[in-house]
Order: sequence, then structure tokens, then C-alpha cells
Amino acid sequence: MKNCFLLGALLNCLVAVGAYAQTTAATGKPAGRRANVKGSPERAGNPVFPGWYADPEATIFGKQYWIYPTYSAPFDQQVFMDAFSSPDLVHWTKHPRIIDTASVAWARRAMWAPSIVKKGSQYFLFFGANDVHEGEVGGIGVAVASKPEGPFRDHLGKPLIGNIHNGAQPIDQFVFQDADGQYYMIYGGWSHCNIVRLKPDFTGLLPYPDGSTYKEITPQNYVEGPFMFRRGGKYYFMWSEGGWGGPNYSVAYAIADSPLGPFQRVGKILQQDPTVATGAGHHSVIQVPGKDEWYIVYHRRPLTETDANHRVTCIDRMYFDAQGHIQPVKITAEGVTAQKP
Repeated sequence: MKNCFLLGALLNCLVAVGAYAQTTAATGKPAGRRANVKGSPERAGNPVFPGWYADPEATIFGKQYWIYPTYSAPFDQQVFMDAFSSPDLVHWTKHPRIIDTASVAWARRAMWAPSIVKKGSQYFLFFGANDVHEGEVGGIGVAVASKPEGPFRDHLGKPLIGNIHNGAQPIDQFVFQDADGQYYMIYGGWSHCNIVRLKPDFTGLLPYPDGSTYKEITPQNYVEGPFMFRRGGKYYFMWSEGGWGGPNYSVAYAIADSPLGPFQRVGKILQQDPTVATGAGHHSVIQVPGKDEWYIVYHRRPLTETDANHRVTCIDRMYFDAQGHIQPVKITAEGVTAQKP
């Protein structure tokens, strides 16, 4: 009887922990670090930090992981960006207002989907602003700072790309450095994706050898949110599908031998789990230096939320099979264990 009582208490405890994980994921408030059983590794929990944040770009600078997300709010309130740093993917520090529209004269609303690179001793933050349409001022800008936490100041005094080319709205930019040192920027909304070459000082674009500047590389079902990385000599191009405000937002990918493609859609690897969260998409990927260990950083919508802007940032493991294909990601409430860069 005593053993039955103890077993029942343990089961009740586990149910309570599971309910707590779901509740905190649903509210977007701190889930708290947790371990499943005594002696198991400490986990970050998803979401990894409190607040409504989307479109996360994750990277590594030195001995710190960094996440640069969109502050997820209506466009007229989405006028600044925060950043977060961590030594181990579990403990996160907030760096508030690393940039806002006051420091970018041409930006007035809707700053989102940052991408960041370090070059020399400077950090360059690429961002979209104003939800620009044809004939309006806005598009993709560049800001610069001497520290990853900013403060960032406008690098150009104008958009880097402010017009519509090949049908692609100038948003959701991702900056990618190839093995030869060339920086590319992949961007585009409205179901079109372009790739351009950046000047070394990030003040403009370089034409391709054939004289063109904007090359369209749109794969099947592409909507927005492009991302690229190299593994095993191959180029993995990833993007978001579906509507960002709905439950079926998701991520698919393609593989090619060149950053210019051609890219043939392989399949979907990140999507909702109706028992965990919906709207899982607009992601980035980080690799632990020197290891074939990969993490996907993405946003999703808690089960209790219907507001399109109520999105939270999460991290889960990403695995490859023996052929180099990305395996479908299991989205979790527990998140990942501590890992130093």
C-alpha cells in the first residue's frame, strides 16, 4: 500500500510538471529551466525567454550564443528590437532596444526579421522596415555597432534595397558568407525570393558576372523567411510556407551544389504539433563549432493564443539522416540541454 501511495504521488507530480510546461508555453511567460528526473540535464524549456518574439536569427559570437528576434506586436508598435545572449542555450540575458526607429530616420514602423554578421571589429544588423510597397519608402536597411548588443546606428541613411524586384517584397533578409568569403543576401516576401551579392563594406550590391544584380531562386511553395547554411559541401536552403498568422505556418528545405541553386523542394521539416504549439516557422539554424550538432531556433504560437502577434521563440534539436537529409523536427516544451559554443 505504501508503494502504491508513493507511485501515485510521483505520477501526480509528473502530471503537474507537464501541465506547468504547457501553461507557461501557452502564456509566453518564463517556462523556467527544468529537469525531467533527478540527475538529468538541465533544460532551457520552450519558450527560451519570456515575451512575444518572432523571426529569430541565432548566431554565435565568441563564447556566447545570440538570438536577434522581431518584437512581435502590431506594426505601429513594432518599432524596436531586443537581443538575447546565452553561454549555454539555457540561461539567457536580455539586451533591450539594441535599435529603434529613432536611430533610423527613414524607418517609421514595422522593424522586423533581423540578420546579423560580424566583420572585423564591427557588427552589421540587417533589418526590414515599414512593410514597404511599390512607391513607398522602406525596405531592407543596415545598421552597425561596435558590440553585439549595440546600440546600432543606421549605416547608410537609406534602405539598402527599397524597391520590388522579381515580385519579391524587400523583407526577411538573411546574410550568408560563402566559403570564398563572398557575402550574399537572400530575401523576399510575397512568395518570391531573390539572392544578391553584397559589397564588402555592406554599402551596396555587386552585379553578378552576367551583369544581373537580382537573381530569383524561388523554390516550390516558398512564401518568406529564407535561410541558408552549408554542410558536407552542400547548400541547404530553407524557407517558411503557409500564412504567418495561422496554425499551418511551417518550414521546408532544398539542397543544391551552389548558393544560386537550382533548388528543388525536398520536404517539410518543421510544423505544428497540436499537442504542443501551432504556427511553427520563420527560423534560423546554429551549429555547435567543431561538431556536427545542430539546433533550429524558431517561433511558434502557444495553444491558448489566437492573436497573430502572440508568438514565442523556441529551440529544438535538428538531425540529419545518413543521406544528409534533414529529419522532421520534434517541437517540445522541454527544449534543449545546456551546450557551450
